[in-house]
Amino acid sequence: MTRGRADGAQKKRLLTSLCIVAVFLVFLYVYFGSKNSGESALEYGSRSLRKLGGSYLAGEEDSDIGGKQDESSVKLALDEGDDGITPKSFPVCDDRHSELIPCLDRNLIYQMRLKLDLSVMEHYERHCPPPERRFNCLIPPPPGYKIPIKWPKSRDESWKANIPHTHLAHEKSDQNWMVVRGDKIHFPGGGTHFHYGADKYIASIANMLNFPNDILNNEGRLRTVFDVGCGVASFGGYLLSSDIIAMSLAPNDVHQNQIQFALERGIPAYLGVLGTKRLPYPSRSFELAHCSRCRIDWLQRDGILLLELDRLLRPGGYFAYSSPEAYAQDEEDLRIWKEMSALVERMCWRIAAKKNQTVIWQKPLTNDCYLEREPGTQPPLCRSDDDPDAVWGVLMETCITPYSEHDHKTRGSGLAPWPARLTTPPPRLADFGYSNEIFEKDMELWSRRVDNYWSLLSPKISSDTIRNVMDMKAHLGSFAAALKDKDVWVMNVVPEDGPKTLKIVYDRGLIGSVHSWCEAYSTYPRTYDLLHAWTVFSDIEKKGCSGEDLLLEMDRILRPTGFAIIRDRQSVIEFVKKHLAALHWEAITAVDSNSEDGDEAVLVIQKKLWLTSESFRGTD
Repeated sequence: MTRGRADGAQKKRLLTSLCIVAVFLVFLYVYFGSKNSGESALEYGSRSLRKLGGSYLAGEEDSDIGGKQDESSVKLALDEGDDGITPKSFPVCDDRHSELIPCLDRNLIYQMRLKLDLSVMEHYERHCPPPERRFNCLIPPPPGYKIPIKWPKSRDESWKANIPHTHLAHEKSDQNWMVVRGDKIHFPGGGTHFHYGADKYIASIANMLNFPNDILNNEGRLRTVFDVGCGVASFGGYLLSSDIIAMSLAPNDVHQNQIQFALERGIPAYLGVLGTKRLPYPSRSFELAHCSRCRIDWLQRDGILLLELDRLLRPGGYFAYSSPEAYAQDEEDLRIWKEMSALVERMCWRIAAKKNQTVIWQKPLTNDCYLEREPGTQPPLCRSDDDPDAVWGVLMETCITPYSEHDHKTRGSGLAPWPARLTTPPPRLADFGYSNEIFEKDMELWSRRVDNYWSLLSPKISSDTIRNVMDMKAHLGSFAAALKDKDVWVMNVVPEDGPKTLKIVYDRGLIGSVHSWCEAYSTYPRTYDLLHAWTVFSDIEKKGCSGEDLLLEMDRILRPTGFAIIRDRQSVIEFVKKHLAALHWEAITAVDSNSEDGDEAVLVIQKKLWLTSESFRGTD
């Protein structure tokens, strides 16, 4: 009897050990299998969503949406169904990827073992995943996510849960970048160089330049600004009240999330770096460039970064530089100041003003100074066949971009002051063979279309619902121009392989970037309230790119409860409709094609708010 009990106990222990080993092996298979395939998101792909009012919360069953989503419903391809094509279900990404920027993902750089030169910031430039490494999943919001605070209140505060990173508040506590108070992050308007507020600093720059009433817009003549190394973009945020719009630029570096904070606040911003490639903006786009202790070595590589700024500045444009080199007296700062002064002098810049800790240089109005330089002076003028507006994937050049014959003769860009600039045909329109009549008809067309869009959106929006807008195919910028009476700003995106019309957008006093929609955009998830996609799906289809990838990218950058307006062929609209449930989008309205718009139909959707079970627990 004793031996029988012992044998039974031994068998039980053996069985238990085998079960433990089996469970462990299954765990290893699931864990490392998902890692190797690059699709760890599948772990979370089958979590159910529970509807709560107009929102969706994950982790609980609810018959309101047809019951629990079955594990077997996670598919990675379209299935043939009785009605033709049944849309697939998209998995939900792992919560670790709630801030994923696919083409600025440092983990991807490590995984692909890319050999990059860190000294020239290549690791902060765009490196997009190949198709087999893409996350074909929906990006979840962070735990406790809330609908963002509305503009203009958002300039000064945001929900801590939406961007749960407070290290900048501690690191920059003496500079008033941001302050954590309870469940909110407050932005006092300070910066590394302007602890006591961006508004006072901006007025001081205007005063240095003798602009009327210390207002930096100089009676509408200064409209577009480029703020490099912008931090949380308080400088750009405080410029808006002066009718100045800034492209605030910063990399996804050790100060992570600074651009995410800017966009959460409703301030125009873009993720990028002065590295090896041209920035995605055309030549002669900005009246003022600004660097406030941006920690950039402007002397490196024969001044190539300063020459990129020169390419971007308009004739007579300014570079406001606030940095120790402008005022400090120690040996190293004096050396840098001496070398930088010599470089900008050879570039034909002159000091417009210098006071305390800030120097403002001004670019020449004409080519005269360039032509008067001694032969062999460095940096040289760019080759005559160099296109200063070719920017997508184009390396920077160590050369000065001379002005066109028109700009040289007119001693400037010939642009009207703001706000007349928005509706006045700019001189560079002639570069495309467009007449003033074509420009005006384009304005009329998009004014009418935008009025129709707002009529379709009106049941769902109020005056402060929409702040951050992206026009995914801007052409001449007339969609954005038609929104001039709305309290919004627009990121105008122009395709990398079409007419280089982004310079027309900038000449109208608007901002934007060049981009290919076969790739992910350089922004954080959940940063835009409204996306406008005019024939974008048709365009990428011609390139052989995936419409589903584009839908996932639109979902990534669209805020929960945000809207997308898709204007395209009827077949594209039907394609998008088949994916609405998989994306957790709701169709607001659809307008079929008519004779006026050819075969273009319109679909307006709203993205629902949904949270994973982990995120849902964060709301408790």
